[in-house]
Amino acid sequence: MTNIGKIRLALLILVVLGLTSVSIFGDRYTKLVLMLAFSYMALGQFWNLLGGYAGLVSLGQQSFIGLGGYTLAVTVLYYGFPMWLGVLSGGVIALLFALIISPAIFRMSGVYFSIGTWVVAESLAIWFSNWEYVEMGQGLFIKPANQLSISQLYYLAMLVGVGSVVLVYGVMRSRLGLALMAMRNDPGASQISGVSVFRNKLYCYLISSFCTGITAGVLYLNMVFIQPYKAFGIDWTVALLFIVIIGGIGTIEGPIIGAILYVLLQQYLSDYASVSLLILGGVAVIIMLIVPKGIMGTIQEKLGFEILSPRRHL
Repeated sequence: MTNIGKIRLALLILVVLGLTSVSIFGDRYTKLVLMLAFSYMALGQFWNLLGGYAGLVSLGQQSFIGLGGYTLAVTVLYYGFPMWLGVLSGGVIALLFALIISPAIFRMSGVYFSIGTWVVAESLAIWFSNWEYVEMGQGLFIKPANQLSISQLYYLAMLVGVGSVVLVYGVMRSRLGLALMAMRNDPGASQISGVSVFRNKLYCYLISSFCTGITAGVLYLNMVFIQPYKAFGIDWTVALLFIVIIGGIGTIEGPIIGAILYVLLQQYLSDYASVSLLILGGVAVIIMLIVPKGIMGTIQEKLGFEILSPRRHL
């Protein structure tokens, strides 16, 4: 292991130890806020894997969020699944759905791909709101057989958040990651050089959908109630775009910074729900004017500072 690798490992251990101590010494509110930050961090990482590295700008990740949440609710409420199996099932259902729609979605590119993913999510919202099996638009309460304590939920959310960073870092340091960045920079040239554009995009899409479904299950364990137009709503996309673009698209550290900022702003703006999106939009514009490539993107460009570089150095 190189010196840089040792430093990264030491930082990761220190961060995990610090976050673990919150479960012991932190109050309930602090744990809840950090749980939200972990979940949004993970969702941001998996959107960034698509949009930031593969060039697949999806406006429909809420499809997999909704499927993950509803699968958890149905399997736990109707079939008595244990919590962990309900969460895992949500990831599997999201992955299978992504596999089904990918041949049609991947026929589109650019803005048409983005619109196509959004249309899919809206179609799911309409379908679930008229599906008697899931109580239509009334929604479902999520009641695990064995209720988890706040500390257990905190550890679970932390595992998802930290795990998302480790997973995306590993993917981007692999041959798949190198192929994704090559396709993003020049799809035509990468295909001529022997890179299978469709196959690598499909792998990326499936990884993102599976992990997003699992993250949604963990998130909805804390939210307790799920309703179609919220679960499949465009608000999820707005949040993920804010997190990734403000933090720095195409950087692993970006969604971490963006998620923390988003959750903190969300807490401060809770008393101004009617104008919160407007304020978030204003904050995003101001930050983008100051740092056009996002916070971490600008830091990396100006200072050459990267903690988790996806590039392999010889």
